[in-house]
Amino acid sequence: MKERFPELDPDRRRVLGGLLVETTTAWRLFVRGDLPAEQPRADAFLIGSEGVFAITIAARPPVPPALHRLVRHAEERCAGIRDGRGRVLPGSAVHFVLIAPGSAGTSVRDAGPFRVIAEQRLSQLFERAAPHLNRGQVEAVADQAGRLLAGYVPLRVETSGRDRTADALLEPDALVADQVAAAQQRPFDSWLTFLHPHQRAIVNRDYSGPARISGPAGTGKTVVALHRLRRLARRSTGPLLFTTFVRTLPAVHEAAFTRLAPELAGRAEFTHLHAWIRRFLVERGMGLDVDPRGVRTAFSRAWARHRAVLEPIERHDEYWRTEIDRVIRGRGFTTLAEYSIPRRHGRNVRLTAEQKAAVWRFYETYRELLAERGLHDYNDVIDTALAELRQRPLENRYAAVVVDEVQDITLNGLRLIKELAGTGPNQLLLVGDGQQQVYPGGWRLSDAGIPVKGRGEVLRVNDRNRHEVLSFAKGIDAKNEVDGLDDEVGVALREAEGANTGGTATSWRGSEDELADELARRIAELPAPLGQTALILFHRGDLTRCRRILRAIGVPCLSLDDYSGEPDDCLKVGTVHRAKGLDFQAVLVVEFPGKATEAGVAAEEASELRDRQRLVAATRARDYLWWGVVEPAGEAVPDRVPSLPAGDETECVHQMPVAWCALCRKPPVNVLPYGYRTRGGSAYHNDPDCTWLDKGQNRSARQGRTVHPKERIAWGAVTPGELEPCEACCTDVWLRRHGHR
Repeated sequence: MKERFPELDPDRRRVLGGLLVETTTAWRLFVRGDLPAEQPRADAFLIGSEGVFAITIAARPPVPPALHRLVRHAEERCAGIRDGRGRVLPGSAVHFVLIAPGSAGTSVRDAGPFRVIAEQRLSQLFERAAPHLNRGQVEAVADQAGRLLAGYVPLRVETSGRDRTADALLEPDALVADQVAAAQQRPFDSWLTFLHPHQRAIVNRDYSGPARISGPAGTGKTVVALHRLRRLARRSTGPLLFTTFVRTLPAVHEAAFTRLAPELAGRAEFTHLHAWIRRFLVERGMGLDVDPRGVRTAFSRAWARHRAVLEPIERHDEYWRTEIDRVIRGRGFTTLAEYSIPRRHGRNVRLTAEQKAAVWRFYETYRELLAERGLHDYNDVIDTALAELRQRPLENRYAAVVVDEVQDITLNGLRLIKELAGTGPNQLLLVGDGQQQVYPGGWRLSDAGIPVKGRGEVLRVNDRNRHEVLSFAKGIDAKNEVDGLDDEVGVALREAEGANTGGTATSWRGSEDELADELARRIAELPAPLGQTALILFHRGDLTRCRRILRAIGVPCLSLDDYSGEPDDCLKVGTVHRAKGLDFQAVLVVEFPGKATEAGVAAEEASELRDRQRLVAATRARDYLWWGVVEPAGEAVPDRVPSLPAGDETECVHQMPVAWCALCRKPPVNVLPYGYRTRGGSAYHNDPDCTWLDKGQNRSARQGRTVHPKERIAWGAVTPGELEPCEACCTDVWLRRHGHR
C-alpha cells in the first residue's frame, strides 16, 4: 500500500490496508488512483456478497454541495453494471460508508446517506447477515466495475493456491445456471442490488405529483417502492412513512428496508395505517376506543329490526355489514342522496332507490344503537382523524409517503392519506394490484381527489414465481375490481411475463380425515426449509383445525400475526389476509370449501372475492406450491356467514331474537357462557389461568409486542368464526375437573 500510494496519510493507509486484507476472501477492492487528492469522490469501492459499497475515509461526512457530487458520481459510475439475467444495478443500491479513523465514528451525528463505522470496528462491514449476491455475481459485478470505474485501481491480495476456477462463473450462461441453482437452495436477496431496467427507471423518475405503481403479483412493486424510498431519503431531510392496510406487513418491510439501507433505517417509519391513526389521535388528545364486542352487538340488534326487509334482497347479514363498512362508511356517505349513486364499485347486487332507502334506515338504526352506548367503530376512528387533519395538518410533514396494498384501503382511508402526504412532487406513492384485493368494495383514485394521470406505472414481468407456480396461479379466474390507473383497466396476472423456469405446483383432494396424513407427508417431503415455508388458510376457524394437526405431528409453527421477516425454523401459519404482500420459498394451501346453498348475484360476488383470495395465496409461493382441497363429508356444510336460523324468532328478555343476543345465545359443547380472551387473539378460554393463554402473552412479551390484558367475554358476543374454543380448557376433562359437570 505504501509503495502504491507513497503520499497517503497514515489514517487512510491504515483503513485501506484493513479493507485490502478482506480481498483474500470474496471481496473486491477498487481504490482511487489519485489519492490523496481532495475531490468529491469516494476513496474506494468495495464489492462483496453484501453488495456495492462506496467508501469515504474521513472523520466527518462531506457537506453539500460536495456531498451531492460524491453521491451522484458513485451512482452514475455503477449504473451500467448488469447481472446475467439482464437486470441492472440502480444507483439506489450503492451503499455509502464513512469509515472514521480511530474511534471518531462514534461521535458522528446526522451522517445523511452514510453508514458510519469507526476504524476500530471495521469488521462490522464484513459481517454476513443476509447475502445479496453469490460468488459468481460478485465476480461478475467486480469485472464490470473494473471497466466502469475510471480512475480507480483494482487491488487484491493474491493467496497461494487460489482457486482460479471461479473465473469460469463470469460466463453468462454459467452465471444464470449458478443463480438458478442457488435460488433452489436458498434464494439470495439479489433484489437488494439488481433491478430490471423498467424497475430502475421508476426508482429514478421524478413525479410532479402523486404516482401509482400497479402490476400483477410477483412483479416487484414493493421492491421498487423500497428502492424509491431509499432514493428519496437520500435527497430529503424530513421523515418518511411506509404504511399499509395489512397489519403484518410493516414489520416485514421494515426488516427488508434495513437490509437495503441500514444507514437510513431511522429515517423511515413503517406502520399499519390504523396504528398510525390511533397514535395520531392520542397525540391530539382525541383517542377513541373501539369495543368490537359492543359494535357487534349493536349491529346484531339493528339487523334484528331490519332483517325482514333486507333478507329478501340478500339473506346474509355479513353482506350488509360490509355494505356499511366498505360502502356507506368507507366511501364517506353522510346522506341518503349521496348513497343513491348509480354504481357502488365492487358490489354486484343492484339496489333500487327504495331498497337503498331501506339500507339507509338500517344504517341509521345501527348508528343510533352505537350512540346510545357511546361506542365507536373503526370507521369513526378514520373519520375523526380525517377531520382533524383537514383542520390542523401535521406541523412536521413527511418528506414522502409510500402506501402498499392500496387496493384494500377504503376510500375515506385514501382521503386521509392524501391529507397526510400532500400532493407535491414525489410526496405520495401508491402501490397495489386490484386483482389481489381480498376485501369487498372498490373505488377510483379520482374519487379520493388523488390525481395520477400521466404518473401511473405498470410492471409486467413476474420475477417471483417459477414457471409451474405461475402457470397454476394464472389458471385462477380472478377478476380485477380496482381500476389499474383510475380510468384504465389493471393488468391481470395472465398478461404477466414469467422470468423464471422450473418450480413445482401440485394439488390434492380428499376428506378431512385424510388431511392429517397428507399434510404430514407433504411437510416431511418439502423441497425447502421449514422456516421458508407457509401454510395458508382462508378462514380463522380453519386455522384451529390445521394447528391441531400440526401440533399432533410435532411441527414447530409461527403465526403470521407474529412474523416479522426474521429467519427461523418454524412453519408460518395464517390466513390469506395475513399472508398477502409476503412470499415464501414453499407454500401449502388448505381450502375447506362449503357446498353452495344458493345462487344469485351476491353469491357471484362472494365467488369473485374468493377467487382473488385464491390468487393471492397461490402467488405467495416462489418455487413450490401444494394446494389441498378438503371435500365436505356427507351433508352440506353449514354456511360460514352467520344468519338467523329459520323459525327461531323467539325474543329473549333483552327484546332480541335469542340467536342474536350476545347474552342469551347458547354456547357449544364444553364452552362456558362466559370466558376469557385477549384482544387480537383467536381463542376463547374457559379458564383465565389457561396455560396456552399465558404462553401467548409470554411470547408477546419476549418479542417486544404489546401484551394485551385478559378480557372477560360472553360467548354470545363472539361472531361465528371469530374465536375458536381453546383445545386445553374448553374440554370435557377441564369442565369435570373444575366442577362444572
